[in-house]
Amino acid sequence: MSRRILPLAALTAATALTLTACGGEPAEPDDIKGAGASASAGAGEKAEEAEGKRPDIGLPEGVVMEVEKGQPSKSAHQPALDDAFRYIQAMRHGIVAQNPDDAAYQYYATAGAARYARGQIEQWVEGGWTPTGTDRYYDTGTSEVGGGKGVLVTFCRDQSQTFSKSLKTDKVHRTEKSLKSFQKYSVLMREKPGESGVWQAGQIEVQGEAKECRR
Repeated sequence: MSRRILPLAALTAATALTLTACGGEPAEPDDIKGAGASASAGAGEKAEEAEGKRPDIGLPEGVVMEVEKGQPSKSAHQPALDDAFRYIQAMRHGIVAQNPDDAAYQYYATAGAARYARGQIEQWVEGGWTPTGTDRYYDTGTSEVGGGKGVLVTFCRDQSQTFSKSLKTDKVHRTEKSLKSFQKYSVLMREKPGESGVWQAGQIEVQGEAKECRR
């Protein structure tokens, strides 16, 4: 599928955000589902409280995300890091469901991050595509913003092994690995009002052709 640039809010100002309609944000349910269990001491109880309220973000066989999550800069950032990837998975859940109004991404996102997710899902729906293959995420990092009220989560993505499949013909549109396969994500996370232990993406910036992410 073709690439295009859409204007969306970045972390601190409006920017031109490069989106890749042929890629996506899939995740294996088991990889993310248990992420709350690895939260730091003091956050574990909150994560367990929230577990029963979280939406289903399970994905079908063949839609896989491999995450090399690493350690956050502070143990207190672990819940934000975990939910940043739940947001990414929830976005893919909406793509697979072909539903721009999917409740999953709306649970994990607000403001610019919710608009971004909706825009991504709409592109796939309009094109009549669904994802297949394996997405890889790595080189994660976290830092405090807004005087500790938010956590900026960053990570790299290699989308060279995830492809678009036509819903009409089942034909897989394969692309060769190149610099276009690599992206750098920055996701601003804040605690979700009224839901202890849950973090929400507020803004997202995606840098295309990210040389620092190339493997």
